[in-house]
Amino acid sequence: MASGPTVVKVGGSLFDLPDLGPRLYGWLERHAPREVLLVPGGGPAAEAIRALDRTHSLGEESSHWLALRALAMNAALLAALVPGSCVIDGPDLAELVWEQGRIPVLDAFAFCEADDENDDHLPHTWAVTSDSVAARAAVVMHAAELVLLKSAPPPPDDAAAWAASGYVDEWLPRVLVGTDVRLRAVDLRNGKL
Repeated sequence: MASGPTVVKVGGSLFDLPDLGPRLYGWLERHAPREVLLVPGGGPAAEAIRALDRTHSLGEESSHWLALRALAMNAALLAALVPGSCVIDGPDLAELVWEQGRIPVLDAFAFCEADDENDDHLPHTWAVTSDSVAARAAVVMHAAELVLLKSAPPPPDDAAAWAASGYVDEWLPRVLVGTDVRLRAVDLRNGKL
């Protein structure tokens, strides 16, 4: 088993849970290593951008960056809900936060803006959601595992089957192909914690 940090994507579908903070913190205490990076999902905030795109024909480029700004807002929300956490601009700052005994939460806008300089950055399309942002962060920081916390159990098979069923976005399998990042999903809403 490869060693390295774990990236945990907190699905936006979980943001309506009144006990999300304690539930997430408890799950992290029981199941995550000390070296964990949280990545927020888009949830209602990203859906609002989708609606605005439909209404105003913003286009995928503008919508991509607006949705990433929504993820930045959700990072601040997670930091407010999870004791001992703080928002960071990129995975390179995680080590410093871990040394302080804290939990880093990724500002997806800042991360993707910086990562855009790399040839293998994520495309600016609705095919990319917070699932792929979390996968990209896992690849960039050489994480051992990517855990997707969702509101439903994963379908059988692999990431490609998950994408085909709509459980994850269609870009995620492409981000992880050829890497050593293990992928798993957890039903945080209904599953046994």
